[in-house]
Amino acid sequence: MESESESLPTARPVVILVEDEADLAAMSRDYLAREGFRVLPAADVRTGLRLVDSEEPDLVVLDLGLPDGNGLDLLRGLRGRDNPLPVIVVTGRGEEADRVVGLELGADDYLVKPYSLRELAARIRAVLRRSKPPAPPPTAIRVGGLEIDTGAREVRRAGEPIALTPREYGLIEFLASAPGQTFSREQLLDHVWGSSSRWQAATTVDEHVYRIRRKLVAAGVTVPKITTVRGFGYRLDS
Repeated sequence: MESESESLPTARPVVILVEDEADLAAMSRDYLAREGFRVLPAADVRTGLRLVDSEEPDLVVLDLGLPDGNGLDLLRGLRGRDNPLPVIVVTGRGEEADRVVGLELGADDYLVKPYSLRELAARIRAVLRRSKPPAPPPTAIRVGGLEIDTGAREVRRAGEPIALTPREYGLIEFLASAPGQTFSREQLLDHVWGSSSRWQAATTVDEHVYRIRRKLVAAGVTVPKITTVRGFGYRLDS
């Protein structure tokens, strides 16, 4: 039987692990190394930023509770530089607010402690696959009052861009590719997140839909709208 690490590219992906719990950091580093990753540990925000600047990482795993500040400061700093580096945030069970803020700031995924090392490796692989898709030819999807520029990965109304996170953009682009078709939360997790409800809560989809709706309303968009199909999922109605 092939190991999961055999599906990785020949070059070892570089992961910066920002985690101040020494035992967890050591176990994670050793496990991920066996799975084919090169892991650079950092115990605080300052070291994490230094490694991002000095190395060429493929992804950051970022604990939000750090001794020299909230990990959100590091994430905010990366996105303030318009840095596309994929980030998986790690939170405790009671830190839903931080989780939501992390997604708002552009985190690609999140994990809730305690988590299994196998799940950590699976999430990293999924995010890396999503972060390096083949570049599609520039094209535009027009639905109602929206223009979705798939080349620029931008959504516009009347020529004005609507600020969406990468995951929000992926969700609305996927729904717009088949207006009127209803997709389950499981299908959306699969196509947009490259995940499933085994690894990720289906409520992740609900959180993203809620934020997209708010942004469309703020931009004056009435059509199209994301319609909830109770007990199942969502569709885009134009």
